[in-house]
Amino acid sequence: MKTIQSTHVGSYGFLIRNDEVALIRKARGGYTGLLDIPGGGIEHFESPVDALKRELMEEAGVTVTHYELLLATSCTFSWQMEEDVLEDLHHIGILYKVDVLEDVVKEEADGIDSNGCQFYPISQLHKEELTPFAKEGLEALGYTLQ
Repeated sequence: MKTIQSTHVGSYGFLIRNDEVALIRKARGGYTGLLDIPGGGIEHFESPVDALKRELMEEAGVTVTHYELLLATSCTFSWQMEEDVLEDLHHIGILYKVDVLEDVVKEEADGIDSNGCQFYPISQLHKEELTPFAKEGLEALGYTLQ
């Protein structure tokens, strides 16, 4: 078994309305099947805010009108990337609280990373169904998770 080490840096946005949060269901990668905040990798020559706006449009179909830095954080974990490849990933996230123009989110899959976005009641979320960034960000916003 081959092990590779990598680092991924991304921007992610918390869109909260009436104690519900917009989350995507991860379609691939080390968090497959978990609920995550919309966002993703910062491309070469792209600022964190530009990445935030692009990723929220791609994954949630929304236009960011206001953003506020919530926190920068990281986690490390290993996952089976391919049959004979284990990835040891250092995941760095810049997390924002956002306001958007639209009243609804895109519920269909983006064909890449998301199986669709929808609003979830925060009071009904369980820690084990969330990615580390989703958990940490919601707790930083003052929410208590089950």
